[in-house]
Amino acid sequence: METKGGFYITQIKQLQDRIFERLLAENGIEISGGQGRILFILWKRDKLTVSEISRQTSLAKNTVSIVVDGMVRRGILERTINPENRRQTIISLTEYAKSLRERYEMVSQQMNTLFYQGFSEEERETFELFLERILSTLTQAENEAVKSTR
Repeated sequence: METKGGFYITQIKQLQDRIFERLLAENGIEISGGQGRILFILWKRDKLTVSEISRQTSLAKNTVSIVVDGMVRRGILERTINPENRRQTIISLTEYAKSLRERYEMVSQQMNTLFYQGFSEEERETFELFLERILSTLTQAENEAVKSTR
């Protein structure tokens, strides 16, 4: 049985990234998709470690570190030493990053509207349940693979 779901997901992801970055630029927000994912997590809960950001974004720790480095250089994020555990570095939002939130959320809403154009509410809910199941299965498979390499 031939399935095309993974192929479609890859194509959707590539198109979504290009459209989202174009909409961000049109709204004066000069950040990439990966940077946006990190900001989204930090807007929910500021002051996280790279490991926590990695876990919540599903980006590899080394990828998060590289992206955070660039964001620190651009004044979007800042690093501080955790006073309770001096071996830990805490990543937090700058005032500039906080100022981007409203415009970023507006662009995200534009993307959601585009994503679900022509879907009924019931279709959207069902589709999201399927996506949740796929994400859960893939997360479990990755966690098992990581455990087996330890």
